[in-house]
This record gives sequence, C-alpha cells and structure tokens, in this order.
Amino acid sequence: MDKIREAKTKVEYTGERIIKKKDGKLTAVEYCEKHYPVMMNEYKRIMFEQYETFCKKQRNYGPHNISVGTSLETPDDIKLSLTGLWFRINDKVQRLKQLVILGQPDEVGESTQDTFQDLSIYGMIAQVVQNSKWGK
Repeated sequence: MDKIREAKTKVEYTGERIIKKKDGKLTAVEYCEKHYPVMMNEYKRIMFEQYETFCKKQRNYGPHNISVGTSLETPDDIKLSLTGLWFRINDKVQRLKQLVILGQPDEVGESTQDTFQDLSIYGMIAQVVQNSKWGK
C-alpha cells in the first residue's frame, strides 16, 4: 500500500498508504474512492499508463534531453531545464488550442489524448527536476 504523508510545506512519499485518520474520519483518498469509484479507478489507470509511457521514453531518450547537457547541480542548470520544459509544455498547449478551441483538424496523427498525456508527463518531469531528483 502507498502512503503519502502531508506536511504544511511538502508531501513526502513513504511507500505506505494512509488507512484511517486519527479522528476516525475518511482521508481525502478514502472519501473520493468511496464516492467516486469509477472516476478514481480511471484516474489510477491513466496515472499508471503515463508512468509506463514515461519509463519507455526515458529508456529511449535518457535523462540528457531534459538536463540539456548540464548536471542540474546549480540553480542556472535547473532554470535552463525548466525553461526547456516550459517550451515543450507551451507547444502542447498551442496544439490543444488549435485542435480543441479553434477546431483545426489533426494533420500529424497525434490525438488530443496523446497531447494531454504529454502535458501531464512534462508537468511531473518539471517537478522531478525542481526537486533535484532528475537522472538520479
């Protein structure tokens, strides 16, 4: 079971899942899983699918496409990497704007679902970079 311990400033993954709060009330996860089981199962399925996709791409690309040839040890290295991620995210947002908002046809064979998945993965990669865990 997985557990995420929440603090005021950060969330830490501990590898165990919170079962009950001390006051006997449902945790947010328990509440959502009780009231929205279909949605929560779909969310978890998508999350795992994205994790699997991330692993496959990481195996093909390696970490240097995100670290931009740096060791990500200085604030400037991290800023450069996050800037590159910002450009990738912006590309995906602009694509969604064309397809979803402006109704333009897909000319390259990348579905909106693929684009949403890329956006989500880039957001998670940015957090890993910002937390100084990329490529380690």
